[in-house]
Amino acid sequence: MSSFSVTEPSTKQKWIAGVLVIGYALITLMPLLWILSTGFKSSTDSIAYPPKITFEPTLEGYVNLFTTQTRQSQDYLAANPPETWYEEIVHAKGMVIAGPSRFGERFMNSVIIGFGSTFLSVFLGTLAAYAFSRYRIPLKDDLLFFILSTRMMPPIAVAIPIFLMFRTLGLSDTHAGMILLYTAVNLSLSVWLLKGFIDEIPREYEEAALIDGYTRIQAFYKVVLPQAATGIAATAIFCLIFAWNEYAFAVLLTSGTAQTAPPFIPTIIGVGGQDWPAVAAGASLFLLPVMVFTILLRKHLLRGITFGAVRK
Repeated sequence: MSSFSVTEPSTKQKWIAGVLVIGYALITLMPLLWILSTGFKSSTDSIAYPPKITFEPTLEGYVNLFTTQTRQSQDYLAANPPETWYEEIVHAKGMVIAGPSRFGERFMNSVIIGFGSTFLSVFLGTLAAYAFSRYRIPLKDDLLFFILSTRMMPPIAVAIPIFLMFRTLGLSDTHAGMILLYTAVNLSLSVWLLKGFIDEIPREYEEAALIDGYTRIQAFYKVVLPQAATGIAATAIFCLIFAWNEYAFAVLLTSGTAQTAPPFIPTIIGVGGQDWPAVAAGASLFLLPVMVFTILLRKHLLRGITFGAVRK
């Protein structure tokens, strides 16, 4: 008589689960793969119908993304032959490079605002979560619910008041203004996530540190923070994803100095209209920082999601 386990899946169940996971992964990755491939298509191939699966790859989209171009006469092009490979791509269209585009500037704005707001959200959220977890605060439950309620409201619902407030305070189209705004939106998520992680850290660790002569701040820094590293990493990823991808406030409150990449990428225009290879190239590059950040912290993320799920 063969043994049977109610918890161990059978071979058939494993195969079915594997097929479902692979199928779901392919369906999920298909739009991403299409964007990546479009970034290496020519302008003609990108709008071909039916869509082309096989094509001759080119870096035209990336060249268009990072440069501004102007049309010149054939005599001018003959008198000024291309000196680099990217100039050859531009000359083939009867154009010359007039200078760099603003994509690099917009990309750096996204880095500054996204990572700056993430740092502030996690820093302030950690302090607030520690206070809620360890101290007796009057009306603590009501305060926590109020903090959570700010997350329930769609941010765009308060867009007009925020626009008027930013204009009055001189924060419109500034890095500081966008960092403060994204921090305020992310803070509720940060506090609630981190409070759950800190609640799981036994108080006895801190009490032992205090007995050994540590101050409360030293115990927090040397005992609590290392134990909460997984929660901090998971919270940082979620905060960065929101700040990195946010579009509505970026469109409303920025136009030049502090404009981020999401509002800029859709405005890339080519000779005959929307430059889809350049748009796809910009979207592909825009994915990289968050992807790299998540991959670097993936172990902490998986541990953080399941932290506290099993209690003794």
